[in-house]
Amino acid sequence: MFKRKDFLVFGSPLIENDEIEEVVKSMKCGWIGTGPKVQRFEEMFKEYKGVKYAMALNSCTAALHLSLNVIGIQPGDEVIVPTMTFASTANAVIHSGGKPVLVDCQKATMNIDPQQIEAKITPKTRAIIVVHFAGRPCEMDDIMEIARKHGLKVIEDCAHTIEAQYKGKDTGLFGDIGCFSFYVTKNIITGEGGMAITNNEAYADKIKVLALHGMSKDAWRRFSDEGYKHYQVVYAGFKYNMMDIQAAMGIHQLPRVESYWKRRKEIWNIYNEAFKDLPVFLPAPVPDYIKHSYHLYTLLPDIHRLGITRDRFLDEMTKRNIGVGVHYIALHLHPYYQQTYGYKEGDFPNAEWISQRTVSLPLSPKLTDRDVNDVIEAVKDTITGKVI
Repeated sequence: MFKRKDFLVFGSPLIENDEIEEVVKSMKCGWIGTGPKVQRFEEMFKEYKGVKYAMALNSCTAALHLSLNVIGIQPGDEVIVPTMTFASTANAVIHSGGKPVLVDCQKATMNIDPQQIEAKITPKTRAIIVVHFAGRPCEMDDIMEIARKHGLKVIEDCAHTIEAQYKGKDTGLFGDIGCFSFYVTKNIITGEGGMAITNNEAYADKIKVLALHGMSKDAWRRFSDEGYKHYQVVYAGFKYNMMDIQAAMGIHQLPRVESYWKRRKEIWNIYNEAFKDLPVFLPAPVPDYIKHSYHLYTLLPDIHRLGITRDRFLDEMTKRNIGVGVHYIALHLHPYYQQTYGYKEGDFPNAEWISQRTVSLPLSPKLTDRDVNDVIEAVKDTITGKVI
């Protein structure tokens, strides 16, 4: 049996000296909370995305929650959400008082199926959350046409797609608000952290205020060297602000986003070539009109041909010292959403097919050629040992 000498951690980020030194500077100067580095990171992200407003927050979940709040989601409102996503997408709707209405995905792309969106729209539907899954943008032309037809708001969950484009346009710029993640496993990282972007000034102003306890905008500058600023509480807000110690990483990670993207793409293509003749289902081919972020490499073992479950495959990879992930078990298969909303197995067959098979392999610019080869050897060894 092949076994790597040391354990390869799944999703381990590439952290370089510049951000380490910047974090140390923040700690030495004592400005650890929200301050000038957060503002700098926001300005950099605005320029990178070509958008008018960018609000740095402590997570993408916070960005989703505040986005739903500012577009006016009220108790009883319905929001379309893909079942093939992480819990935060639906939970943000719930914490806004709305009801997440789950929709199946396309089997090949794992992205929300536009035809299924239209079938779930009711008089109570107010918005659609699209999740650009694993780094691949959704079919935004179709989705935006549906939204316009029914007068719906669109929020983009871009946790997986910092770099992605659809027909030459960046993800996050199609809908009303785009939400990004800088969690430790993402394509650029601040440890924890997120960003909301929009071209709508009213949305931006309210997100800024809600993110810091509902205090007026001057509250963000009340500890600056411009002198003390009094504040007023104008909303019952939240504690969602980003810290300078996080932004210290982001301001150095963001300029490397394209070089990191190139390495991720290189590894992606190496995996595709290595696994093409194995009894597995590879990620869907990327058409010319899409720039993929290559965030998650999702390999789907052909469990019937192999004669083992996906979880057994995970165990075998772990035994070989290769860290792996699962993205995701569809939301409607989890107890909370079944018990609360009546979802059950059989409701969304494409997402269930994926949920039974999907395995995420290590994919990070930190990976060396040896690391990549070890992942390939572990996959081949696991499969060779199981194919009769």
